[in-house]
Amino acid sequence: MAVGGPQETPKLSAGETWRALYGHFRPHRWIVALGALLTLVGAATGLAQPLAAKALVDRLGEDGSITGVLLLLTALVVIGTAVESVGAYILERTAESVVLAARRGLIGRLLRLRLPEVERTQPGDLMSRVTSDTTLLRAVTTQSIVSAATGGLTFIATIVLMGFMDPVLLGVTLGVIVLIGGAFALVLPKIAQATRRSQEAVGRISTVLERAFGAFRTLKASGAEERETAVVEAAARDAWRHGVKSAKWQALASSSIGLAIQISFLAVLGIGGARVASGAISVSTLIAFLLFLFYLIDPVSRLVDAASQYQVGTAAIARIIEAERLETERVDPPAGPPKEAASGGASPAASVVFDDVTFRYRDGLPLVHHGVSFAVPGAGMTAFVGPSGAGKTTVFGLIERFYDATGGRVLIDGRDVRDWPLGELRAAIGYVEQDAPVLAGTLRENLVFAAPDATDERIRDVLVRTKLERLVEQLPDGLETLVGHRGSKLSGGERQRVAIARALLRGPRLLLLDEATSQLDAVNEMALRDVVAEVAREVTVLVVAHRLSTVTLADRIVVMDAGKVRAVGTHEELVRDDPLYGELAATQFLASAR
Repeated sequence: MAVGGPQETPKLSAGETWRALYGHFRPHRWIVALGALLTLVGAATGLAQPLAAKALVDRLGEDGSITGVLLLLTALVVIGTAVESVGAYILERTAESVVLAARRGLIGRLLRLRLPEVERTQPGDLMSRVTSDTTLLRAVTTQSIVSAATGGLTFIATIVLMGFMDPVLLGVTLGVIVLIGGAFALVLPKIAQATRRSQEAVGRISTVLERAFGAFRTLKASGAEERETAVVEAAARDAWRHGVKSAKWQALASSSIGLAIQISFLAVLGIGGARVASGAISVSTLIAFLLFLFYLIDPVSRLVDAASQYQVGTAAIARIIEAERLETERVDPPAGPPKEAASGGASPAASVVFDDVTFRYRDGLPLVHHGVSFAVPGAGMTAFVGPSGAGKTTVFGLIERFYDATGGRVLIDGRDVRDWPLGELRAAIGYVEQDAPVLAGTLRENLVFAAPDATDERIRDVLVRTKLERLVEQLPDGLETLVGHRGSKLSGGERQRVAIARALLRGPRLLLLDEATSQLDAVNEMALRDVVAEVAREVTVLVVAHRLSTVTLADRIVVMDAGKVRAVGTHEELVRDDPLYGELAATQFLASAR
């Protein structure tokens, strides 16, 4: 079974990458500078060690005391190690802070994405950008930058000191390093490409697992464990393959350091020995130069690591930037306390008008609404009926501004929904989705999800009205009982009642019910029908429904077909005057209730 993966991550220019990296690095630049300074101090003590060794050899040749030089060498080693350890801790801590800030910013943005963006992107891939991609930032935004700075400065200082000792041997060393460094430069793009593809594969793993766990009962009932396992394993193998390829290139890059130093050592040893024999330099100078050569491994390693980490980081930053470029909503919190119309408050019910509305989900797709027009005055119940695909649920999506109309206007209280602040608009609406989702957590957390400040008295009232009080009494921990992933510990009817209770606790002026009683038994459906009828006295209720009991209660019924409104009226009027409604009524035994 094929699973749609994320689109291939677009490549960024060097300027875009640097600006993005600096944006993550900038808030921590001073503490990173402190860590870099401590690292440089540690490196400076290391640079002094070959000079101290030279002095030690000279003292031995002159039969002088070496105690002072040995103490100095010991002090340099201890101090250098301690200072570098503190610097390393500061950088590691800062790196974790960079990851935390990146995750906070990305999470805040992803949870404000417009619904069409989420529908075009695999949720598992978005989750992998928050988890694995942000983790890769820790190396490139602190360690890579600091390694490049400290490694570069240490490399220059070492080269300068080696030049003072013997320019000829320095030339030999640089010749070897430049030769192997050129080959290393060819490897870097390979690291970036392999890492980028590995991260994309990790995103596919998250996508497949999210899909599987989201329909776990269906998976088991279908006997699809082996097939889904194969899909996950295929994505995992893809990630492994690209990860191994990245590791191969990084290993090649790292081994080039040792190769360059070893060849340089052999060349310096041979040429340096000849220069000692000719009297051009002393033995102590050759020893010091060889120590500097071995010391050069550290700054060169840092530069190589910085380059490798930068390539890895560019792959991660490109995926993060792609997520940050997705279109978001601006949801300001509503001004003032939430209304409580559904709980007996005096807030006026909202009116709804669709004025010649056209809509398509995105460019290139056919229209879903073709000039939809209807008017719903404040209070009362309006039912939407029609064949599947008529555009009924889309009406609710346009009211909530999950989508914006392609043409025409959607008015709430005579005001275009595009002119409402989103927070204020949605605070006035209670919405029960068709599949009545329940979130992992406690029953109380689900009930107050849309009204976190709801009092215990309001919760008890809504529990009674939605026939949930007996369920709460039977649960081992009452309202604090965990309901499982997607409410798996509740029945379908219980999940619907929880969703309705959650909407009522919000105290809406406009209540949207999309097949909200489809999974209820007759007793609970009748009870909730009475609750909805009571709420409709003070609140505007729009309901997508097919059941006789719900449709016949409505003050008006809007009949939709093929994205158009074909009739509006009462049940009796429509059975008499509209052939499509008459057919739907007969099919669903609606006519028998007349």
